[in-house]
Amino acid sequence: MRQETESANYPPSKSPATTGRAAPGVSGGSKDAAAAFDHHASRGAPRAAPSIHVYSQADNDLTRNTRIPEFTTIRYEVSDHVLTLTLSRPKSLNAFTSLMRDELLDALDLADADDDVRAIVFTGEGHGFCAGADLNRGADTFNHAKRDKSADRFPDRDGGGTLTLRLFDCTKPLIAAINGPAVGIGITMTLPMDLRLASTDARFGFVFARRAIVPEAASSWFLPRLVGPQQALEWVLSGRVFDAEEALEGGLIRSLHAPDALLPATSALAQDFVQNTAPVSVALSRQMIWKMLTEAHPMAAHKIDTAGVRHCGALTDAREGVESFKAKRPAQFSNRVTTDMPDFYPWWDTPEFGPPRS
Repeated sequence: MRQETESANYPPSKSPATTGRAAPGVSGGSKDAAAAFDHHASRGAPRAAPSIHVYSQADNDLTRNTRIPEFTTIRYEVSDHVLTLTLSRPKSLNAFTSLMRDELLDALDLADADDDVRAIVFTGEGHGFCAGADLNRGADTFNHAKRDKSADRFPDRDGGGTLTLRLFDCTKPLIAAINGPAVGIGITMTLPMDLRLASTDARFGFVFARRAIVPEAASSWFLPRLVGPQQALEWVLSGRVFDAEEALEGGLIRSLHAPDALLPATSALAQDFVQNTAPVSVALSRQMIWKMLTEAHPMAAHKIDTAGVRHCGALTDAREGVESFKAKRPAQFSNRVTTDMPDFYPWWDTPEFGPPRS
Protein backbone atom coordinates (compact mmCIF):
# COMPACT_ATOMS: atom_id res chain seq x y z
CA MET A 1 0.00 0.00 0.00
CA ARG A 2 1.31 3.46 -0.88
CA GLN A 3 2.38 5.40 2.17
CA GLU A 4 0.78 8.85 2.32
CA THR A 5 2.70 11.62 4.07
CA GLU A 6 2.56 15.39 4.25
CA SER A 7 5.37 15.56 1.69
CA ALA A 8 3.78 13.16 -0.79
CA ASN A 9 3.06 15.97 -3.26
CA TYR A 10 6.70 16.77 -4.01
CA PRO A 11 9.75 14.68 -4.95
CA PRO A 12 11.95 13.20 -2.22
CA SER A 13 15.56 14.24 -1.91
CA LYS A 14 18.00 12.66 -4.31
CA SER A 15 20.52 11.05 -1.95
CA PRO A 16 20.46 8.77 0.53
CA ALA A 17 33.03 14.95 44.75
CA THR A 18 30.40 17.45 45.67
CA THR A 19 26.92 16.18 46.15
CA GLY A 20 23.95 17.58 44.36
CA ARG A 21 20.79 16.21 42.88
CA ALA A 22 19.65 14.69 39.64
CA ALA A 23 17.58 16.35 36.99
CA PRO A 24 13.81 15.62 37.15
CA GLY A 25 12.99 12.13 35.93
CA VAL A 26 16.67 11.18 35.88
CA SER A 27 17.98 8.19 37.76
CA GLY A 28 21.51 7.34 38.81
CA GLY A 29 23.37 6.68 35.56
CA SER A 30 23.72 3.80 33.10
CA LYS A 31 22.91 1.01 35.52
CA ASP A 32 19.55 2.60 36.25
CA ALA A 33 18.74 3.91 32.79
CA ALA A 34 16.01 1.32 32.19
CA ALA A 35 14.11 2.75 35.16
CA ALA A 36 13.58 5.87 33.11
CA PHE A 37 11.46 3.88 30.66
CA ASP A 38 9.21 2.65 33.46
CA HIS A 39 9.02 6.16 34.89
CA HIS A 40 7.91 7.62 31.57
CA ALA A 41 5.49 4.88 30.60
CA SER A 42 3.66 5.30 33.89
CA ARG A 43 2.79 8.90 33.04
CA GLY A 44 0.44 8.10 30.19
CA ALA A 45 -2.19 5.59 29.22
CA PRO A 46 -1.32 2.00 30.15
CA ARG A 47 0.40 -0.01 27.46
CA ALA A 48 2.41 -3.17 27.28
CA ALA A 49 6.09 -2.71 28.10
CA PRO A 50 8.41 -3.39 25.16
CA SER A 51 10.80 -6.28 25.23
CA ILE A 52 14.22 -5.39 26.63
CA HIS A 53 17.66 -6.43 25.46
CA VAL A 54 21.11 -5.66 26.80
CA TYR A 55 23.06 -3.06 24.85
CA SER A 56 26.81 -3.54 25.34
CA GLN A 57 29.48 -1.37 23.77
CA ALA A 58 33.14 -0.59 24.29
CA ASP A 59 33.12 3.20 24.38
CA ASN A 60 36.48 4.91 24.95
CA ASP A 61 37.63 1.85 26.95
CA LEU A 62 34.46 2.03 29.04
CA THR A 63 32.21 -1.05 28.81
CA ARG A 64 28.58 -0.20 29.33
CA ASN A 65 25.68 -2.56 29.95
CA THR A 66 22.43 -0.71 29.56
CA ARG A 67 18.98 -2.21 29.08
CA ILE A 68 17.42 -0.60 26.00
CA PRO A 69 13.87 -1.21 24.73
CA GLU A 70 13.68 -2.89 21.33
CA PHE A 71 12.35 0.08 19.40
CA THR A 72 10.54 -0.48 16.10
CA THR A 73 10.29 3.01 14.55
CA ILE A 74 13.63 4.45 15.67
CA ARG A 75 17.20 3.23 16.13
CA TYR A 76 19.09 3.96 19.36
CA GLU A 77 22.87 3.83 18.83
CA VAL A 78 25.62 5.16 21.11
CA SER A 79 29.19 5.71 19.98
CA ASP A 80 31.90 7.79 21.65
CA HIS A 81 29.38 9.23 24.12
CA VAL A 82 27.04 10.46 21.34
CA LEU A 83 23.57 8.96 21.01
CA THR A 84 22.22 8.89 17.46
CA LEU A 85 18.44 8.57 17.25
CA THR A 86 17.50 7.59 13.71
CA LEU A 87 13.87 7.83 12.61
CA SER A 88 13.40 4.46 10.96
CA ARG A 89 10.35 4.17 8.72
CA PRO A 90 12.20 4.67 5.43
CA LYS A 91 9.43 3.33 3.18
CA SER A 92 7.27 6.29 4.26
CA LEU A 93 10.11 8.83 4.43
CA ASN A 94 10.00 8.29 8.22
CA ALA A 95 6.45 9.60 8.57
CA PHE A 96 5.52 10.38 12.16
CA THR A 97 3.18 8.13 14.16
CA SER A 98 2.07 7.98 17.78
CA LEU A 99 4.34 4.96 18.28
CA MET A 100 7.32 6.91 16.97
CA ARG A 101 6.44 9.72 19.38
CA ASP A 102 6.28 7.27 22.31
CA GLU A 103 9.59 5.67 21.37
CA LEU A 104 11.30 9.04 21.10
CA LEU A 105 9.97 9.99 24.54
CA ASP A 106 11.33 6.74 26.00
CA ALA A 107 14.67 7.25 24.26
CA LEU A 108 15.00 10.75 25.73
CA ASP A 109 14.27 9.44 29.22
CA LEU A 110 16.93 6.76 28.78
CA ALA A 111 19.46 9.26 27.47
CA ASP A 112 18.88 11.75 30.29
CA ALA A 113 19.37 8.91 32.79
CA ASP A 114 22.67 7.81 31.19
CA ASP A 115 25.72 9.91 32.11
CA ASP A 116 27.71 8.24 29.33
CA VAL A 117 25.47 9.95 26.77
CA ARG A 118 26.82 13.46 26.38
CA ALA A 119 25.00 14.65 23.23
CA ILE A 120 22.11 13.47 21.05
CA VAL A 121 21.93 13.56 17.25
CA PHE A 122 18.63 13.08 15.39
CA THR A 123 18.53 11.99 11.75
CA GLY A 124 16.41 9.98 9.34
CA GLU A 125 16.95 6.65 7.63
CA GLY A 126 17.04 6.62 3.86
CA HIS A 127 16.13 9.62 1.71
CA GLY A 128 14.07 11.56 4.23
CA PHE A 129 14.32 13.08 7.68
CA CYS A 130 10.58 13.02 8.45
CA ALA A 131 7.95 13.70 5.82
CA GLY A 132 5.32 14.76 8.35
CA ALA A 133 2.34 12.97 9.80
CA ASP A 134 1.40 9.55 8.49
CA LEU A 135 -1.76 10.24 6.46
CA ASN A 136 -2.84 6.63 5.98
CA ARG A 137 -6.02 7.24 7.99
CA GLY A 138 -7.17 9.40 5.12
CA ALA A 139 -9.45 12.40 5.43
CA ASP A 140 -9.93 11.86 9.15
CA THR A 141 -6.19 11.86 9.94
CA PHE A 142 -6.53 15.05 11.99
CA ASN A 143 -10.06 14.43 13.31
CA HIS A 144 -9.56 13.94 17.04
CA ALA A 145 -13.10 12.65 17.57
CA LYS A 146 -12.52 9.77 15.16
CA ARG A 147 -9.10 8.77 16.42
CA ASP A 148 -8.52 5.53 18.33
CA LYS A 149 -7.15 6.84 21.61
CA SER A 150 -7.27 3.59 23.59
CA ALA A 151 -3.47 3.17 23.60
CA ASP A 152 -2.53 6.85 23.52
CA ARG A 153 -0.43 8.04 26.45
CA PHE A 154 -1.77 11.57 26.04
CA PRO A 155 -5.22 11.11 24.48
CA ASP A 156 -6.32 14.74 24.87
CA ARG A 157 -3.11 16.46 23.78
CA ASP A 158 -1.35 17.23 20.51
CA GLY A 159 1.17 14.42 20.07
CA GLY A 160 3.88 16.59 18.57
CA GLY A 161 3.64 18.99 21.48
CA THR A 162 4.26 16.27 24.04
CA LEU A 163 7.52 15.49 22.21
CA THR A 164 8.74 19.07 21.79
CA LEU A 165 8.03 19.90 25.43
CA ARG A 166 10.11 16.88 26.46
CA LEU A 167 12.93 18.02 24.16
CA PHE A 168 12.67 21.47 25.75
CA ASP A 169 13.52 19.95 29.16
CA CYS A 170 16.33 17.63 28.00
CA THR A 171 19.69 17.89 29.81
CA LYS A 172 21.81 16.95 26.77
CA PRO A 173 22.72 19.02 23.70
CA LEU A 174 20.36 18.17 20.84
CA ILE A 175 21.48 18.33 17.20
CA ALA A 176 19.31 17.64 14.14
CA ALA A 177 21.02 16.25 11.04
CA ILE A 178 18.27 16.89 8.50
CA ASN A 179 19.11 14.61 5.60
CA GLY A 180 16.00 15.03 3.45
CA PRO A 181 12.39 16.25 3.49
CA ALA A 182 11.33 17.70 6.87
CA VAL A 183 7.71 18.75 6.63
CA GLY A 184 5.01 19.44 9.23
CA ILE A 185 5.96 17.61 12.42
CA GLY A 186 9.13 16.62 10.58
CA ILE A 187 10.44 20.16 10.97
CA THR A 188 8.52 21.33 14.06
CA MET A 189 9.98 18.49 16.15
CA THR A 190 13.44 19.97 15.53
CA LEU A 191 12.62 23.47 16.78
CA PRO A 192 13.49 22.76 20.46
CA MET A 193 16.76 21.20 19.35
CA ASP A 194 19.83 23.35 19.86
CA LEU A 195 21.32 23.12 16.38
CA ARG A 196 19.94 22.12 13.00
CA LEU A 197 22.33 21.08 10.22
CA ALA A 198 20.92 20.13 6.84
CA SER A 199 21.79 18.39 3.62
CA THR A 200 21.63 20.43 0.44
CA ASP A 201 18.93 17.95 -0.61
CA ALA A 202 16.69 18.79 2.36
CA ARG A 203 13.28 20.40 1.89
CA PHE A 204 11.16 22.10 4.52
CA GLY A 205 7.52 23.04 4.96
CA PHE A 206 5.19 24.34 7.65
CA VAL A 207 2.28 23.01 5.60
CA PHE A 208 -0.53 23.25 8.16
CA ALA A 209 -2.61 25.90 6.39
CA ARG A 210 -2.59 23.71 3.26
CA ARG A 211 -4.04 20.85 5.31
CA ALA A 212 -6.64 23.21 6.88
CA ILE A 213 -5.21 22.82 10.39
CA VAL A 214 -2.98 25.04 12.54
CA PRO A 215 0.67 24.80 13.62
CA GLU A 216 1.32 22.07 16.20
CA ALA A 217 4.12 20.82 18.43
CA ALA A 218 4.18 24.23 20.19
CA SER A 219 5.78 25.58 17.00
CA SER A 220 3.92 28.88 17.31
CA TRP A 221 6.09 29.45 20.42
CA PHE A 222 9.39 28.09 19.10
CA LEU A 223 9.48 29.20 15.45
CA PRO A 224 9.19 33.01 15.84
CA ARG A 225 11.80 32.90 18.59
CA LEU A 226 14.21 31.20 16.20
CA VAL A 227 13.60 33.10 12.96
CA GLY A 228 11.54 36.15 13.98
CA PRO A 229 7.79 36.69 13.53
CA GLN A 230 7.93 37.98 9.93
CA GLN A 231 9.76 34.95 8.56
CA ALA A 232 7.68 32.58 10.70
CA LEU A 233 4.46 34.12 9.39
CA GLU A 234 5.54 33.90 5.76
CA TRP A 235 6.33 30.21 6.03
CA VAL A 236 3.28 29.33 8.15
CA LEU A 237 0.68 31.41 6.29
CA SER A 238 1.81 30.21 2.85
CA GLY A 239 2.34 26.59 3.89
CA ARG A 240 4.72 26.19 0.96
CA VAL A 241 7.65 23.82 0.75
CA PHE A 242 11.03 25.55 0.43
CA ASP A 243 14.59 24.48 -0.19
CA ALA A 244 17.60 24.27 2.09
CA GLU A 245 19.13 27.54 0.86
CA GLU A 246 16.02 29.45 1.93
CA ALA A 247 16.03 27.67 5.30
CA LEU A 248 19.64 28.77 5.81
CA GLU A 249 18.96 32.36 4.77
CA GLY A 250 15.91 32.49 7.04
CA GLY A 251 17.86 31.34 10.10
CA LEU A 252 16.08 28.00 10.47
CA ILE A 253 19.24 25.94 10.07
CA ARG A 254 22.86 26.50 11.14
CA SER A 255 24.69 25.19 8.08
CA LEU A 256 24.33 23.32 4.79
CA HIS A 257 26.37 20.25 3.84
CA ALA A 258 26.72 17.89 0.92
CA PRO A 259 24.62 14.78 1.59
CA ASP A 260 27.63 12.57 2.36
CA ALA A 261 29.22 15.26 4.57
CA LEU A 262 26.19 15.92 6.80
CA LEU A 263 26.68 13.22 9.43
CA PRO A 264 30.47 13.74 9.69
CA ALA A 265 29.89 17.46 10.27
CA THR A 266 27.23 16.73 12.86
CA SER A 267 29.44 14.18 14.60
CA ALA A 268 32.34 16.65 14.75
CA LEU A 269 30.09 19.23 16.38
CA ALA A 270 28.79 16.71 18.92
CA GLN A 271 32.33 15.60 19.72
CA ASP A 272 33.32 19.19 20.45
CA PHE A 273 30.71 19.14 23.24
CA VAL A 274 31.79 15.70 24.45
CA GLN A 275 35.53 16.29 24.55
CA ASN A 276 35.75 19.87 25.78
CA THR A 277 32.88 20.66 28.14
CA ALA A 278 31.65 19.71 31.60
CA PRO A 279 28.31 17.82 31.64
CA VAL A 280 26.72 19.67 34.56
CA SER A 281 27.72 23.01 33.09
CA VAL A 282 26.23 22.03 29.73
CA ALA A 283 22.96 20.79 31.27
CA LEU A 284 22.49 23.99 33.25
CA SER A 285 23.59 26.27 30.42
CA ARG A 286 21.18 24.66 27.96
CA GLN A 287 18.25 25.24 30.29
CA MET A 288 19.37 28.78 31.11
CA ILE A 289 19.35 29.81 27.45
CA TRP A 290 16.00 28.18 26.66
CA LYS A 291 14.12 28.98 29.86
CA MET A 292 15.22 32.62 29.93
CA LEU A 293 13.20 33.10 26.73
CA THR A 294 10.11 33.01 28.96
CA GLU A 295 11.30 35.61 31.49
CA ALA A 296 10.21 39.25 31.54
CA HIS A 297 13.37 40.82 33.02
CA PRO A 298 17.12 40.04 32.97
CA MET A 299 17.04 39.97 36.77
CA ALA A 300 15.75 36.40 36.41
CA ALA A 301 18.94 35.49 34.56
CA HIS A 302 21.07 37.30 37.14
CA LYS A 303 19.54 35.22 39.94
CA ILE A 304 20.23 31.93 38.14
CA ASP A 305 23.70 33.06 37.03
CA THR A 306 24.61 33.81 40.63
CA ALA A 307 23.30 30.53 42.01
CA GLY A 308 24.74 28.53 39.11
CA VAL A 309 28.25 29.91 39.34
CA ARG A 310 28.29 29.35 43.09
CA HIS A 311 27.13 25.75 42.70
CA CYS A 312 29.41 24.83 39.80
CA GLY A 313 32.35 26.68 41.30
CA ALA A 314 32.29 24.31 44.29
CA LEU A 315 32.38 21.17 42.13
CA THR A 316 35.55 19.28 41.32
CA ASP A 317 34.99 20.00 37.62
CA ALA A 318 35.54 23.73 38.15
CA ARG A 319 38.94 23.03 39.71
CA GLU A 320 39.74 20.65 36.85
CA GLY A 321 38.69 23.26 34.29
CA VAL A 322 41.16 25.80 35.68
CA GLU A 323 43.99 23.34 36.29
CA SER A 324 43.74 21.73 32.84
CA PHE A 325 43.70 25.15 31.17
CA LYS A 326 46.79 26.29 33.06
CA ALA A 327 48.56 22.99 32.34
CA LYS A 328 47.54 23.15 28.66
CA ARG A 329 46.10 19.63 28.74
CA PRO A 330 42.65 18.20 27.96
CA ALA A 331 40.25 18.41 30.90
CA GLN A 332 38.96 15.25 32.56
CA PHE A 333 35.56 16.19 33.95
CA SER A 334 33.98 13.80 36.45
CA ASN A 335 30.81 15.41 37.84
CA ARG A 336 27.54 13.86 36.67
CA VAL A 337 24.16 15.25 35.71
CA THR A 338 22.43 12.39 37.53
CA THR A 339 24.05 13.24 40.88
CA ASP A 340 25.53 16.75 40.85
CA MET A 341 22.83 19.14 39.71
CA PRO A 342 22.07 21.98 42.17
CA ASP A 343 19.23 21.93 44.66
CA PHE A 344 17.54 24.88 42.91
CA TYR A 345 17.20 22.87 39.67
CA PRO A 346 14.66 23.00 38.10
CA TRP A 347 13.94 26.63 38.92
CA TRP A 348 11.03 27.09 36.50
CA ASP A 349 7.37 26.17 36.85
CA THR A 350 5.81 24.19 34.03
CA PRO A 351 2.18 25.17 33.44
CA GLU A 352 -0.44 22.46 33.68
CA PHE A 353 -2.07 21.36 30.44
CA GLY A 354 -5.70 22.33 29.99
CA PRO A 355 -8.16 23.91 27.55
CA PRO A 356 -7.57 27.48 26.40
CA ARG A 357 -9.55 30.19 28.12
CA SER A 358 -13.05 30.57 26.70
